[in-house]
Amino acid sequence: MIVKEIINESVLTLAEAKEMLTTPRDDVAGKKEGDNEMRYERRKAYEHTTKFAKLGAEESRTLITQLLELPKMKEEIAVRIADLLPKSKDEVRAVYAKERFTLTEEDIEEILDCVAKHV
Repeated sequence: MIVKEIINESVLTLAEAKEMLTTPRDDVAGKKEGDNEMRYERRKAYEHTTKFAKLGAEESRTLITQLLELPKMKEEIAVRIADLLPKSKDEVRAVYAKERFTLTEEDIEEILDCVAKHV
């Protein structure tokens, strides 16, 4: 597949990706009329999202909006937290391991409280 131009780019949660994979698309190259079979790549992506998505698409998006209101939160990290749903302080620290700043105990507790509301 040759990509000529990227029109729009956004970060998706696993639940949102699963929802996109389940909606039928008529613009898929090589699809014949009445052909409902998924291509290999799409089928594997769907299996992965089904296995690891823990929340629904709407619920994960509301969790992300709540997380974005917290200090030291970027959209990529909020999506990662919504996908992983950390349950302990160490799991939250692992999500932030590559960042150039550290979280205070209060920040970690706020993140865990947001996650606990949606689990």
